Amino acid sequence: MSSTWYLYIVRCADNSLYTGITTDIERRITEHNTDKKGAKYTRARRPVELVYHEQFDNRSEVSKRESEIKKMTIARKRQLITS
Repeated sequence: MSSTWYLYIVRCADNSLYTGITTDIERRITEHNTDKKGAKYTRARRPVELVYHEQFDNRSEVSKRESEIKKMTIARKRQLITS
């Protein structure tokens, strides 16, 4: 069974950015904002707001893109979000 994968970037309450991957963006944002399934990084920086996402056909592709984005400078990430 194939599922759609998403790369997402959220802006945290302290204005920092967090990048992740998921198959369900709405569920994942809710987790980041409400329960222990959210990333440790975002738990201390709630609430988070979705500011960017991309869609992929498989986990391999989305993981490669996540790695690329995590290597970007903060300035480049902010440019990506506003483009």
